[in-house]
Amino acid sequence: MSESDNIIVDTTAKILGDLCDPQTINKAKDDNWKPPLWQALEENGLTRTWVPEAFNGVGAEFADGFEVLRVAGQFAIPVPLGETLLAGWLLSGSGISVPDGMLSVAPVNNDDKITLEDDGTLTGKAHAVPYGREVAQIAVLAEKVNGHVVALVNRDDCIIQQHNNHAEEPRDTIELDGVAPIEVTDTVFTQDHLMRMGATVRCAQMGGALQHILNLGVDYAKEREAFGRTISKFQAVQHNLAQLAGETAAAVSAAASAADTINSGEGFNEAGFLEIASAKIRVGEAAGKGAAIGHQVHGAIGYTIEHMLHCYTQRLWGWRDDFGSESLWAVRLGEMIAANGADQLWPALAAR
Repeated sequence: MSESDNIIVDTTAKILGDLCDPQTINKAKDDNWKPPLWQALEENGLTRTWVPEAFNGVGAEFADGFEVLRVAGQFAIPVPLGETLLAGWLLSGSGISVPDGMLSVAPVNNDDKITLEDDGTLTGKAHAVPYGREVAQIAVLAEKVNGHVVALVNRDDCIIQQHNNHAEEPRDTIELDGVAPIEVTDTVFTQDHLMRMGATVRCAQMGGALQHILNLGVDYAKEREAFGRTISKFQAVQHNLAQLAGETAAAVSAAASAADTINSGEGFNEAGFLEIASAKIRVGEAAGKGAAIGHQVHGAIGYTIEHMLHCYTQRLWGWRDDFGSESLWAVRLGEMIAANGADQLWPALAAR
C-alpha cells in the first residue's frame, strides 16, 4: 500500500470512527447524524475520489476509491457513498460536471432500459435503485439509436415507488416518463461497464463488512462464558470462527483482485470480466456463509435489534443482490466460458 493509500484509509477510518459508529447509529432515534457525516466525507474529498481534478475532484486512482469503500464496509456505512462514487465516475467520465450532495445511478439491472427519445427526454424504468428517494440527483445511463448517453436528472422529476432491501435501505423503482435531463451527453460507457463497476464496489464493501463481523465474533467468543469457560475454548466455536476467517480472506482477496483489474485498465475486457464475475460470485457466497456464522457465534443476542451485528449481516444480504446476484454472474460467466470453448478455460485461469 502506498503512502497515498495509507492517508486515504486513515482519513476514512477517522471520519467514520467519529461520525459513523454502527452502535451509536443503531440506537439513534432520528437521522440527525447523517448531515455531519456526509459533510465530513465531502469536505475531505472522499465522495469525489474518482472524479478528475479538472472536474473539481480528487483525481485519485481506482484503487484508492475501493480502499475507501472497503473501510466503509467495516462501518456498515448507511449512506450512498458507493453510489456517489459510481455517479461521479459515470458523469465525469462522460464530460459532465459532478454536483455536490448524495447521488445514485440507474439502471442497476441488466433487464432495465432507459431510452433517450428524439425530443431529448428520457423514458424508462429502473428497479432497485439504491437510495433513490434520498438523493437529489441521479446519473442515468440511457440508450439511443446509435449508442449510449449519460444524463443527470433531478430525482423530483421522476416517479418513485419506494422499496427497501433487507437492511431497510432504499432500493426504489424509478420511472422516467418524458423527463428532461439537466445535462446529457454521448458516452462510451455501456450497461456492462456500469454493472462491472457496481459489482466491484459491492465486493469491496462486503469484504470490509466481513472483516468486521470476524472481529466481532472473535471478541465476543473471548468474552462470553458458558459452563465455566469462554466459548472460544469450545472446538465447535473455534471451527466456526476458522471457517469465517477463511470466508473473509477469500472475499477480501477476490474483491482486491477485481479492484486491481479495474485499476490496471483491464476491467472492461474479457479478462476483466472473468475477474469481476468470479469476485461477485465468491464474495456473495462468503457473505451468505459469513453472516450465518456470525449469528451462530453470537447466539440469541446477535438477533436482537439492540446489537450491531444485524447492521452488517442485513447489509451483506442486500449488497450481494445489488448489481447482479451471484447466480446472474455465474450464468454470464458460464456463457462466456462455453462460447470460448473448453480448450480456453485453463489458459484463461492460469493467466490470472
